[in-house]
Amino acid sequence: MSVVVASRRAALLIATAGIFLLTQSHAQAQWWKRAPIDFEECADIAEKAATKAEKTSALADCNAKFAGRRKPGGGYTYYDFLQDRTFDIAGPNPTPEEQRKIDEAYTAYLANRRRSNEAAQATARQQREQQEQQVQQLQRVALRTEAERVPVPVERPKVQQAAGQRPKGAPCTKGSFSCEWPRLSESLNDLKRLFNPTPSKPAKKG
Repeated sequence: MSVVVASRRAALLIATAGIFLLTQSHAQAQWWKRAPIDFEECADIAEKAATKAEKTSALADCNAKFAGRRKPGGGYTYYDFLQDRTFDIAGPNPTPEEQRKIDEAYTAYLANRRRSNEAAQATARQQREQQEQQVQQLQRVALRTEAERVPVPVERPKVQQAAGQRPKGAPCTKGSFSCEWPRLSESLNDLKRLFNPTPSKPAKKG
């Protein structure tokens, strides 16, 4: 926490360094008769400066001397530009205790912002993983669909048997050529034998 507070105070010093440079020329000579008690009273006196340059320098001096601003109902507020928020304080400048609370709030602010960044990164990483999973699922579906579209090779048809031949064991359909041809062939053979009798063999001589 000490490192955070030191860096925070360093940033505040850098922000106010320019203001101190503008008011350095007026450090020796006080242009008011009575020291103002807060920024608003100091600014009222600065408005009465003789020249515009003196007015600008006086307002810068007021801003460097008083960190708080008056509240309408009483008390003061302190704006911390590092946290972009205001804090209620009792006087025109934060007391050491009030400054400690402001520093603690700044430490908590940094921790919350770090957790928010980590949560945002985790959410983004989870979304990327979900998108990658969806893409992979779509690719698998596309490949499966493409595989279903490829035609399955059809078995090559067997060569038809010669006309007039009937497969062994196949049922014979009455009237079909394959069924009647064997009987017709046998009848033709009988007619051939009737008209062309086989000559008898000569008897063997004793």
